[in-house]
Amino acid sequence: DRHHCYAVDVRDHAALARAAQDFMRACGGADIVIASAGISYGTLTERPEDLSVFESVFATNVNAMVATFAPFVAPMKAQGTPCRLVAIGSVAGIRGMRGAGAYCASKAAVHSYAESLRLELKSTKVRVVTIAPGYIDTPMTRNNRFPMPFLMPAERFAASAADAIARGDSYRVLPWQMGVAARLLRALPNPLFDLVFSRAPQKHRKEAA
Repeated sequence: DRHHCYAVDVRDHAALARAAQDFMRACGGADIVIASAGISYGTLTERPEDLSVFESVFATNVNAMVATFAPFVAPMKAQGTPCRLVAIGSVAGIRGMRGAGAYCASKAAVHSYAESLRLELKSTKVRVVTIAPGYIDTPMTRNNRFPMPFLMPAERFAASAADAIARGDSYRVLPWQMGVAARLLRALPNPLFDLVFSRAPQKHRKEAA
C-alpha cells in the first residue's frame, strides 16, 4: 500500500508536479528522489534535421530533471530530516565525443546543474548526489555498435548506486574503473585528445520520421 505508480511523460512538467504532490500527500513526504530519465541519439550539427533531436535530448535529459526535483525541494527542506536528490549523469558528460554532441552536452549540463543545486542546498539536510554511469548493460546500450569497456550489469550498478546514495556521495562514477578512465580523459591535453578520438566510432543518428 506504500507503492504508487504514475505513467508520466517527463517532458510534461505539470504532470510531473501533480504526480509529486499526489505522492507526498499519500506518503507524507519523500526521502529520496532519483531523476534518471534519459535518451541518446547520434547527432551532427551540420544536419538541420538534427536540431530537433538536440532539443528532444535536452528536454528529457536536463529540463525534465529540473522539473522532477522542483516540487520536492521545499518540502524536503521543511522535513528537517536527511534527504537525497539523485541526478543520473554519465561519463559521456566528462568529454565531448564525436557524433554525440547532444548526449554529451546534456550530461555535462546535468553534472553542472547538480553541482549548482548541491551548493544551493549546502546548509540544509538535503544532499545532492550525482551518479555518472559508464557503460551499463541495458537495452539502450545494446544498440551501440562499438566496444564498451568495463560494461557493468544493471543489477550491480543498482547496488553500487544505492550504496553511494545512502552515503550521500556528492559525485560517483560507476564502475570505479570507468572513474579512473574518466579522470585520465579529463587530464588529456586537447591536441592529444583530438588526435585519439577524432576517428572514434559514432553513435547512429535517429532516423527521420
